[in-house]
Amino acid sequence: MAAPTVPSGIGTPGVPRVLRAMNDRAALDLLVAHGPLTRTRISELTGLSKPTASQLLGRLAESGLVRTRSKERGRPGPDALLYEIDPTAARVAALSADPRGVSAVVADLAGTVVGRARVAADPATEGSRDRTARLVGKAVGAALREAGSERPRPHTTVIGTPGAIDPRSGGLRYAPHLPGWHSRTLHTELTEALGAPVTIENDVNLAAVAERHTGAARGHDDFVLVWVDDGIGAAVFANGALLRGATGGAGEVGYMPLPGAPLARGGPGTYARADAGGGFQSLVSVPAVCRLAGGAPLAEALADPWVRTETARRLADGIAALTAVLDPRLVVLSGAVPRAGGEELRALVERALTGLALPRPLLRLSELEDDPILGGALLSALARARDDVFDTG
Repeated sequence: MAAPTVPSGIGTPGVPRVLRAMNDRAALDLLVAHGPLTRTRISELTGLSKPTASQLLGRLAESGLVRTRSKERGRPGPDALLYEIDPTAARVAALSADPRGVSAVVADLAGTVVGRARVAADPATEGSRDRTARLVGKAVGAALREAGSERPRPHTTVIGTPGAIDPRSGGLRYAPHLPGWHSRTLHTELTEALGAPVTIENDVNLAAVAERHTGAARGHDDFVLVWVDDGIGAAVFANGALLRGATGGAGEVGYMPLPGAPLARGGPGTYARADAGGGFQSLVSVPAVCRLAGGAPLAEALADPWVRTETARRLADGIAALTAVLDPRLVVLSGAVPRAGGEELRALVERALTGLALPRPLLRLSELEDDPILGGALLSALARARDDVFDTG
C-alpha cells in the first residue's frame, strides 16, 4: 500500500479542519490495512512529524476511534506503544437471504465477526406484509445477542439477495422465488425495523466483492465472476467498479439464450423454476447437472467423466458469450457446481473455450472457503460504516 501524500505539520493550530480530517482518515485507513502500529511507524507511513502524529493519535483516542495496546517486546519507551482501531466504536451487520431464510453475522469496526445467526423463513407468514422485516430483525437481533452487544442495533447493515433492487421503482427484480421481498417500500421497512441504514445488494455482486478482496480476483479491476449454483448469475467489474445496468439487472445471465437450450420466455416468473424455463440456467444449474446423471447428487454427477465434460462444454458456451461482449482479463468460477467439479472441471472448461471467442481471459476457481455472499456483504458494510465513523471533519 502506497503511503498517502499528506502535507507535514498538519494538526497544529491554525491548520484548516479539512486537512486535519484528511490526516485523521489517512491514519485510520493505515490502521485498518496494517493492524496495530507504533506512533513512529504511523509517522513514517503518513509523512507526518512525530509530534504531529502524537497529536493526531491523541485526538483519535479521545474521540473513541483509536485505542492503545501493550508495548512490543524489546521496544521500551512510549514509541513502542501500539495503536489500533477501537473495535467497539461501531458494529455492522451482514446478511444473506435465500428462499429458506436469512443468515446473519455481526462484526466490530475492526472486521472481527462476533456473532452469527440463521433464521428460517416461516411458510405460515408468507402473506404477511411485514414478514421480511421481522425475519431480518430477528436474525440481526440473534446475532447481536450472541455478540453480547450492548447496542440494540448495528450502525450499518448490508443484505445480499438474489435479483437486484430496481433503482427507479425500489422493487426487487429477477427474484420471484424469494417470497416477501418484493414490496416497493422494502428498503424503508427494513431501515425502520433495524433503526439503522440498510443496503440491499445482489448476492453475486457481493461474492465478487469478496473475491476481489481476498480471493482469486485480487489485484484485478476487470473481471467477471460466474456463479453456478441452484441459480446462475454473473458479476462484472469494469475499471474497478461493479456494472449494474439500468434496472440493476446486469449479470442476470440465467436468461441468456444459448445453443441447446430453449429460450427463457414468459417473463421473470419463469426464473422461479429450477430450469429457469430455458436459457443458460437450464443447462448448467445444479438441477440441470444432476439431471445429466439421472438425478444423482451433484458430487456424484460430476464424478462421471461424461457429465463433467458435458457440463464443461455448456459452461464454455456461456463464458464465451460473456467474453465476446465484455472482454474481461479474468473469469472466476464460483458456486456449488465449480466447487464440486474442482480443477478437473476448470481445466475442461478452459480447453472447451479454445476457438469459441477471440479474447482468452484467465480462468480461475474461486479461492474463498467461507460463504462469499456473507463475506462480501460484511466488507461492504464495514466500508460504509468506516466512511461514516472515520469522518472527523
